[in-house]
Amino acid sequence: MGSLEQLLAAGLAQQSLSIGDEQQQKLIQFVHLLHKWNKVYNLTSIRDKTEIVTLHLLDSLSILPFFTEEGTPLAGKVLDVGTGGGIPGIPLAICLPDIDFVLLDARGKKIRFIQTVIAQLELKNVKAVQSRVEDYEVTDQFERIISRAFASLEDMLNYCRHLCHPQGQFLAMKGQILKEEIAQLPEGFKIDGINELKISGLNAQRHLVQITFQS
Repeated sequence: MGSLEQLLAAGLAQQSLSIGDEQQQKLIQFVHLLHKWNKVYNLTSIRDKTEIVTLHLLDSLSILPFFTEEGTPLAGKVLDVGTGGGIPGIPLAICLPDIDFVLLDARGKKIRFIQTVIAQLELKNVKAVQSRVEDYEVTDQFERIISRAFASLEDMLNYCRHLCHPQGQFLAMKGQILKEEIAQLPEGFKIDGINELKISGLNAQRHLVQITFQS
């Protein structure tokens, strides 16, 4: 087993995440694809493969427990808005094959990369869509909308409110939690939880903010 595989396996164990061997292999394949195509598409500022494992894979998978209940995947579709190079949507989709993911980004080169990943990793539960989020329309709204470094909470909620099911949930991955952002939450929303995330090998603040519509 190579160093990347060992790093991933050790990180998953430290984060108390149980992921099968086949899924771990696909996660490592994703690292290689991201590293390869980054030179062409400028997908991420992270150039080192070991850092990609820590800063992209393990960081993305830190929110995996919020998509399961007692080990069973929650029902419903997930939208990864402003997905960029497929983070966190691709790692989550690899580990949650029974949940359908739509990865949304306005930039064509990012979507072309994600389509390459979908084909090469044979991901049946992922669809890539090129669109500005405010222009994206759906007939069936999403049960969960996730974002990572996409926008402020205020912008995320205003841009995405038409895409979320009335009983759905917004999951915003953040570094530090700014009181100003919380104070500027748009009318009609409420914060259900602010969860501190621990990422193996990363000494930096990470949080997941859970937001729903006010009833």
